[in-house]
Amino acid sequence: MKDKKFNVLIAEDDTNFGMMLKIFLEMNSYQVELCTDGEDAFEMFSKKKFDIGIFDIMMPLVDGFNLAERILKINNDFPFIFLTAKALKEDQVKGYNLGALDYLIKPFDPEILLLKLNILLPRAKNTKPSSAAQFKIGNFNFDFGRRSLELNGEVTNLSPKEAELLRLLCEKKDQVLSHTEAMMKIWKNDDYFTKQSMNVYISKLRKYLNKDELHNIEINNLHSTGFILTVTR
Repeated sequence: MKDKKFNVLIAEDDTNFGMMLKIFLEMNSYQVELCTDGEDAFEMFSKKKFDIGIFDIMMPLVDGFNLAERILKINNDFPFIFLTAKALKEDQVKGYNLGALDYLIKPFDPEILLLKLNILLPRAKNTKPSSAAQFKIGNFNFDFGRRSLELNGEVTNLSPKEAELLRLLCEKKDQVLSHTEAMMKIWKNDDYFTKQSMNVYISKLRKYLNKDELHNIEINNLHSTGFILTVTR
């Protein structure tokens, strides 16, 4: 069995569904605490350290929205996902406004939830990129912390999202950076509009990198899969 990974707090009043989800995540190396109402989940949160929460909304005593609000008063950086049958747009908007990383509507594919957890909670010990990260791209010097791309003394200042996207491409140089991974890590969302926004940033990065006349620097788009950064002479 794989080493245990991250600790998950599930608040779900449907016992059968909650147990199914708990067993599925434990089979995939997560540690899981299952609570059947929001009050118990808040008490559990107060006693133990968790890496992420998965909250139903319609629960007795304390619903998922109120549970998230109470937890955020203690730890305003705590990541959580809503997993619920409430599909109305206003409920989804409220969930995201509270700070949810995602809002999944039942019924759902547990494999999709697992994929999102694996992206949101990376296996690497350092879950946040080092601000001191520096990369060589052809003749370019890319300083992630300073968000600067320097070529022969000429510096291009990158936006935060441009820098994040270029860092991910550099870390996976000559490998595929999936669309989903990039969107979830940077935008915390993987819908159609986010993908269009990401494509705009990719176009900007290509324009910057084309200035290296001694190297052929390409960000190739693999249809329906992702991007790959390559550097050749």
